[in-house]
Amino acid sequence: MFEEAQYFAPVATRDDGTVEVELAASHPGFADPVYRLRRNAIAALAGGHVPGTPIPVAEYTGQEHEVWALVSRELAIKHRKYATTEYLDAAERLRLPGERIPQLQEVSELLEPLTGFRYLPAAGLVPLRDFYGVLADGFFHSTQYIRHHSTPLYTPEPDVIHEVIGHANALASDRYSRLYRLAGGAARRVESERALEFISKIFWFTLEFGVMTDQDELRAYGAGILSSYGEIEEFRNMDIRPLDLVAMGTTRYDITKYQDVLFRAESLEHLEDVVGEFWATCDDESIARLIADERQG
Repeated sequence: MFEEAQYFAPVATRDDGTVEVELAASHPGFADPVYRLRRNAIAALAGGHVPGTPIPVAEYTGQEHEVWALVSRELAIKHRKYATTEYLDAAERLRLPGERIPQLQEVSELLEPLTGFRYLPAAGLVPLRDFYGVLADGFFHSTQYIRHHSTPLYTPEPDVIHEVIGHANALASDRYSRLYRLAGGAARRVESERALEFISKIFWFTLEFGVMTDQDELRAYGAGILSSYGEIEEFRNMDIRPLDLVAMGTTRYDITKYQDVLFRAESLEHLEDVVGEFWATCDDESIARLIADERQG
């Protein structure tokens, strides 16, 4: 079952109160003791945060700011070619700094006057209902760490580049941010894990990996595509299918590789009519009927 925070490196709090991020042996930063200490310290910042209070400051290094600047610059070039007009306009409204990593508190202060969204710091795994549910209230859980400097154009897990360049630019759009809120409301409304998984998969194939016809060509609006230097060049070559609630809600996918199946909305209005209306009205029974009808068909 998809959970955006589920593929973060596990975070453990030891008996002495210290925080340790458990990186896999294949992680680019696994053999770098300095990076590992940085990850532990940054993860610890989220531990005691209380929503509504200022987000603790992550003291980024010059090297970390350089990674942000490089990726931000490269992605901006690709966005002009591949991102939807709505996303580009929202990014222009938000105007994230390009040469340094913004603090999450700063991102919140930029976003709130635009769409009311604010960020919450996350050390790692966020329970599925919590991650989606707070979207209804205009909150978005985000990590504060950045990928290892040895692979600036690749990360095996969502980092602050994905969370901010990918999601914050979308959250600066009135129309996209409304879809985030509707997804949060749907996640809160349902009770069964099956229905919650269905909702989360639709989120995956839209607000994470969504594509649509825009400017008479296929463009991306999903944060997962728009924050990936490699995937943004490949998405037009994937298996592009029509927007379909049941297909999106039941399709299996592999989070460790480029998504080879994507679902196309014919316009932003089409996305709002199909997915937005579903999230606004769905409940356990309606989702169970959709799944049952598909199986009978």
